[in-house]
Amino acid sequence: MAPGKPSAGKDTYSVILPTFNERQNLPIITWLLNRTFTENNLDWDLVIVDDGSPDGTQDVAKQLVKAYHPHVQLQPRTGKLGLGTAYVHGLQFAKGSHIIIMDADFSHHPKFIPQMIALQKAHNYDIVTGTRYAGDGGVYGWDLKRKLTSKGANIFADTVLRPGVSDLTGSFRLYKRGVLEKLFEVTDARGFTMQMALAVTAKAKGYSIGEVPISFVDRVYGDSKLGGEEIVEYAKGVLGLWWSI
Repeated sequence: MAPGKPSAGKDTYSVILPTFNERQNLPIITWLLNRTFTENNLDWDLVIVDDGSPDGTQDVAKQLVKAYHPHVQLQPRTGKLGLGTAYVHGLQFAKGSHIIIMDADFSHHPKFIPQMIALQKAHNYDIVTGTRYAGDGGVYGWDLKRKLTSKGANIFADTVLRPGVSDLTGSFRLYKRGVLEKLFEVTDARGFTMQMALAVTAKAKGYSIGEVPISFVDRVYGDSKLGGEEIVEYAKGVLGLWWSI
């Protein structure tokens, strides 16, 4: 099966996993993904998109490619080029009819993937998103400031954009491949605002979105990539989407 071409007539699932300095996390998340898909008898592949990590992440990824052949592939880039473009890059090599995007740092546990797949199949949703802010979803391991920042960002975006999605900034999602390809064609945002832009654009274009409550746990190893510049970028992105949608 050629890269980027899903099997006809069968649901298959590609995980696109952007990494930067995730040497310690990557082996465990890959093991969890393999266990989850294998136990649920699902066809899967994993595309690791590493942006030139200086900590040896790519060396670890190459070992995982051998250990989990043919399910895992490494598609590196030469520098830290941004989260959004990592998904676009990874999609070129993904084999699945459905695409899962998630973080490599255990913030998103693979155990929720079967629930997301079941919900998508039951309602034929175009997108299923994990949510921290509905049902029994929640956030664990963050201090009060981080929780207020995240919740405030979602309230701000919901007030301005009214997208009908409870967790706009969440990055644990399942897409029909064709839907994600079309969204990438019309979505300009490529940084931390991309998740919000994809959800808002999807709603504007009439795509259906389901939600699965998830437990979001702060990273075990490494440092958060979120800083002041990303917060400013997010605010600008909300206002930009309000103007354009």
